[in-house]
Amino acid sequence: MSSLDSLLNRQRVVCQLHAVSKKRVLELIAQHIAEAEGSLEVGQVYTGLLERERLGSTALGTGVAVPHCRVPGLDKPLGCLITLASPIDYDAPDGEPVDLLFVLLVPPDAAQEHLDLLAEVAGRFSDAGYCKGLRQAASVTSLLESAVAAKAA
Repeated sequence: MSSLDSLLNRQRVVCQLHAVSKKRVLELIAQHIAEAEGSLEVGQVYTGLLERERLGSTALGTGVAVPHCRVPGLDKPLGCLITLASPIDYDAPDGEPVDLLFVLLVPPDAAQEHLDLLAEVAGRFSDAGYCKGLRQAASVTSLLESAVAAKAA
């Protein structure tokens, strides 16, 4: 099983992204991931994330969402960590707007790994101190350092 630590890199961390809606943030995330990963197409990632959201919101509550989907052609899971400049409505179960997202993309045949990674993400993002540290980051470097430092603790 992959650890979340191995899913992140500097190219897949976005600090203070400007977006005004769930649909727009998913579109921007898809563009960002496709640019960082030359083998992925924007439309493929966006469609996968949007289709998953149509099944039900991936917001966890307390300002956190974990958009995720399976992507054909992907050979290993990858993640993207994003903070938003302003919280957006995300149809969260607690009604709170979202400002912290962890996007998870997995290969189509990685069902158990997908579930295991989602559980790990949910566990880490249920820690208020961990989320606070991420929200306080003012740059990609500090956001990545906060994520890794908190994971190591």
